[in-house]
Amino acid sequence: MAMPDQTRSISPEPADLITLFLCGDVMLGRGIDQILPHPGDPRLYEPAVALATMYVELAEKVNGPIPRPVDFPYVWGDALDVLRRLQPDLKIINLETSITRSTDFLPKGINYKMNPDNAACLTAAGIDCCVLANNHVLDWGRAGLLETLETLETVGVKSVGAGRSAAEAEAAAILRVPGKGRVLVFAFGSMSSGIPDDWAASSDQPGVHLLADLSERTVERIAARTLAAKQARDVLVASIHWGGNWGYDILAQQRRFAHGLIDRAGVDVVQGHSSHHPKGIEVYRGRPILYGCGDFLNDYEGIAGYEEFRDDLVVMYLPRLATANGRLINLRLIPFQIRKFRLNRASEEDSAWLRGTLSRESSRFGVEVQLNEDDSLSVTW
Repeated sequence: MAMPDQTRSISPEPADLITLFLCGDVMLGRGIDQILPHPGDPRLYEPAVALATMYVELAEKVNGPIPRPVDFPYVWGDALDVLRRLQPDLKIINLETSITRSTDFLPKGINYKMNPDNAACLTAAGIDCCVLANNHVLDWGRAGLLETLETLETVGVKSVGAGRSAAEAEAAAILRVPGKGRVLVFAFGSMSSGIPDDWAASSDQPGVHLLADLSERTVERIAARTLAAKQARDVLVASIHWGGNWGYDILAQQRRFAHGLIDRAGVDVVQGHSSHHPKGIEVYRGRPILYGCGDFLNDYEGIAGYEEFRDDLVVMYLPRLATANGRLINLRLIPFQIRKFRLNRASEEDSAWLRGTLSRESSRFGVEVQLNEDDSLSVTW
């Protein structure tokens, strides 16, 4: 059993340990794009909102004026200080935004995009890898996806889960940590998260790595690829966009699938996302399963509905893993609150609310979440 980690800082990791920063959906488009140094075309094609600037106005009605333009680090707010202090080896996010100037919007109700000139927002936080296997990366057509891939390559951020072909979309992002080893990230999307079936990449068509289902056969297909790529002392992350936006239920087939990835595909961390709020955590055979990491950045401030889920409260996940066998040593969570399109350290009261919610939802898996003196959270199992 891991004991609570209540330290206020973490010294650089020894060579046999790797710490990751993981989070759920990072949405840098729409209203957030409008406050950055190079706002793109604000036109939207939503049923009720015609301009992205309206999302800025909604947020300002709730929490006061947002300066414009802000610098690229602004939206990361207090998270930057935490990252500098805790020094994770790698930072992996689910980027739920197309980075493009494309006007080829898909008539799906909601379309997210960020101006490529604002891509430095990612490098301002030192992001190493963007997962793209989600239901918004093709919001602006395949041209939008191709520009997203090109932009990330230009700014030196790796991507995974989408590509110019099926082979590229299914390939791992290989992240090297000098003196420690490698982290391999594989990313998958499920139609249960709203990804259209025609977004799947093929041999001659760009798209996402879309799973046909969550069956044992799919696990075996994934295992054939992951086990061929994984070497000794590699840590393997499976990042999955699945399920709906609201609610704490975890389907039995999701749990079986996550277990199968660990049992048969050599996966050491399952990073689930799509839910707008954090969901339960399981530690299975010494490997963390984050069933729903929740959003990390968005422009939903001021939008009414689903207040009981407190989607303004978000979580930075910091699993520390042994490179020798991929086992979880400890898991620390840092709560934040989104206000004025910026990440702010959560209050003691809000951190306690998150602790209670996550502990309640994780207890079915034998996991407890504890509140530390610095308002961070520690996971025990």
